[in-house]
Amino acid sequence: MTELAVTYRGTVYPWQCDHMGHMNVMWYVGKFDEASWQLLSTLGLTRTHFREQEVGLAAVKQHIDYKRELHAGDVITIRSAVLEVKDKALRLLHEMRNDETGEMVATTVLVGVYIDANIRKARSIPADIRARALHQIINAEAMNLTSEQIEVAFQ
Repeated sequence: MTELAVTYRGTVYPWQCDHMGHMNVMWYVGKFDEASWQLLSTLGLTRTHFREQEVGLAAVKQHIDYKRELHAGDVITIRSAVLEVKDKALRLLHEMRNDETGEMVATTVLVGVYIDANIRKARSIPADIRARALHQIINAEAMNLTSEQIEVAFQ
């Protein structure tokens, strides 16, 4: 796979802006979180899967690069991909762009660990989900990520 999938589209609302007039960092995290759940659902990691299998996914690491400010009324799109699949963890990439200008406004790389919801311990990701995740994996260099983004993505 070489193209990131659209996982979120939305608007910046005035109440999401802080005293400096731009979208507060908490909303970047929230929008990236919504994008994560859209991407994870394509892998089979849905609310039903979590409930029926008594499992969960715990975010254990997130790195965000803020590149441009967003203001009330800006329309944004997040595109996402799987960067890496391990036995018990997934590494995801999200890119947020301002739809009007096309500018990249923020990126994040995060790691989620698949857990047993009852004992709160990491467990292996099921084979079918691993297979879907491996199918969606991107090549960071082919995506023209900067060396800094690649370094962060694979730490």
